[in-house]
Amino acid sequence: MAGEALNARISVMKAGTPTRRRPTDAARESRRLASAITVSLGLIVKSGRRRRRLTQVQLGSRVGVDQSRISQIELGRGGGVPLDLWVALGLALDQPFAASFSRPLDADRHPSDAGHLEMQEVLLALARGTGRAATFELPTRPADPTRSIDVCVRDARSRTLVIEEAWNTFGDLGAAVRSTHRKAAEAADIAATFDGGPPYRVATVWVVRDSEANRRLVGRYPSIFADAFPASSRAWVRSLTVGDAPPDFPGLVWFDPATRRLHEWRRGRR
Repeated sequence: MAGEALNARISVMKAGTPTRRRPTDAARESRRLASAITVSLGLIVKSGRRRRRLTQVQLGSRVGVDQSRISQIELGRGGGVPLDLWVALGLALDQPFAASFSRPLDADRHPSDAGHLEMQEVLLALARGTGRAATFELPTRPADPTRSIDVCVRDARSRTLVIEEAWNTFGDLGAAVRSTHRKAAEAADIAATFDGGPPYRVATVWVVRDSEANRRLVGRYPSIFADAFPASSRAWVRSLTVGDAPPDFPGLVWFDPATRRLHEWRRGRR
């Protein structure tokens, strides 16, 4: 009877003792990432505080915590810091705090230059559809792979090497024009090497994404664009789409991303 009572007590004790679960791989990874994030945020807080020439006491008073809490945060021990304190720190340092979930890991991923690639894909297809040879990202200086033509088209009928530059947006318009001029000068060396005959001439055209921002830019600087692209835009559209001889002078055409078609730039129209 005594043995049965002891066994019963042991069973009760086992039943009342919570089992300790081992952390899952996901839990361990989340703790590792959280620790890395708080270390990174702490360094940003420290850098921002020093940039604004604040002491830990001064920063703490601005966000309603004591100096020791700021010290712990800067040391990367801010794992328990509530979201509203991070937001307050960002405001105090003129570095607004932002947080978000990333895209789903199983979501379709597109390259960062997808819009640019879309235009290049269309230009390559158009060139080959009109019986011309076309090259994607042709290097103008093989020793420097960063210097290349978006789409280089060889029109054997007119003995013309066409530099087709695709533009989504412009960061520096003057630099973009200078880049095209440089590529044209470098392409002249390539044009002199074809089939042993007379050198090919070099022609240039900009293919610009038709967006409100780009139309405003063209409308804001009409004289600059007219001077940089004097050729008939309609003639360039026909050259690119049906195979007419490329115009002698540089041109500009629009690319409509909705229809994936080219259409002319009408001067003087916004």
